[in-house]
Amino acid sequence: MTKILYVEDNEDNIYMLSRRLKRKGFEVVIARDGAAGIEAAHGEMPALILMDLSLPKMDGWEATRRLKSDETTKAIPIIALSAHALEGEREKALDAGCDDFDTKPVEFSRLMGKIEGFLDMGGTS
Repeated sequence: MTKILYVEDNEDNIYMLSRRLKRKGFEVVIARDGAAGIEAAHGEMPALILMDLSLPKMDGWEATRRLKSDETTKAIPIIALSAHALEGEREKALDAGCDDFDTKPVEFSRLMGKIEGFLDMGGTS
């Protein structure tokens, strides 16, 4: 079973997206802040990370920078998720090291296309 780490602090978002991912056959590991996300990435070595950008303790930008600068986790694709669809948000996420960006609320079919692209074709998005 392919493992996805979902770093998110909003319980409603966790419930909705993790249920849908599990129905698609993924194992979903939850971390509720950036620091916990880094720890979970090292402990679980997921195939892909879904990273909320607005997180307590350590935001998603900083967590991504740390994961991408670490030899053991830098190859894990990270898709940033943000409720802020402001101009420049995508570029800021990509500059931090995210491999792709999607907006919340999540359009599940679009997000699944991105996830499948990274898992099946090595990250061509």
